[in-house]
Amino acid sequence: MKEIFNRRSIRKFTDQPVESEKIDKLLRAAMQAPSAMNRQPWEFIVVKKKDTLTKLSECSPYAKPVLTSSVTFALLCNENEMKIPNGWEEDLSAAAQNMLLEAVHLDLGAVWLGVATSKDVTENVRTLFELPDHIKPFALISVGYPDDQKNEYKDRYKEDRVHYEKW
Repeated sequence: MKEIFNRRSIRKFTDQPVESEKIDKLLRAAMQAPSAMNRQPWEFIVVKKKDTLTKLSECSPYAKPVLTSSVTFALLCNENEMKIPNGWEEDLSAAAQNMLLEAVHLDLGAVWLGVATSKDVTENVRTLFELPDHIKPFALISVGYPDDQKNEYKDRYKEDRVHYEKW
């Protein structure tokens, strides 16, 4: 469980490329996530080319880590695979968290960058990837070998946030 406790948002990466085997493991981890009625509505775009990473980093004012990442994953929802219209964000969140934890396990750094939280960013990502209408952008996960940052434990437990049986 060290991955859960050590995971941090890593926003700076070295130039070292992420190996194809590790990219495959990250995708497999994401697809092991639970989903409503096991519909697994996720789709992924894997971005490794520097010119595309540059364009993607310009889709949001908060997407600068994409620029130095070795690989960025666009997490998308296929509406044709949904049975519960409001469950897709939970499904994609679980996939994103699995990917982030696997990155720590593989000695990589990663950061979750929101897309679905902004109509403008959603439209920018939709346009860049020429997405069909039934594909909804959710998030970007930028991954690489950490540069000057570490996945290391920080105690975030706050006892005053825990309530038993009632508020």
